[in-house]
Amino acid sequence: MKTKSEIIAELAETAGVEKKQAAAMLEALVTMAYREASDGFVIPGLGKIVKVARAARTGRNPATGATIQIAAKTVLKFKIARAAKDAILTAA
Repeated sequence: MKTKSEIIAELAETAGVEKKQAAAMLEALVTMAYREASDGFVIPGLGKIVKVARAARTGRNPATGATIQIAAKTVLKFKIARAAKDAILTAA
């Protein structure tokens, strides 16, 4: 797994810009993703961040086997794009 510095360095080299500019672009992308996540944020060719409401449900405590109530909550999911899935799985 690459560090943030390694990602910035590779972005800068690939785009032909300085590391400072690449860092600013990466930060802008992350900020946009945070801001737009509630409506769904798409990174073309990679995937989509979506906000999903989970209903309340009954679960089971694995240690004791007791039935418990799990409260409703909102979670974020990342749906990977088909192009990314195909590229990653065929490369393996």
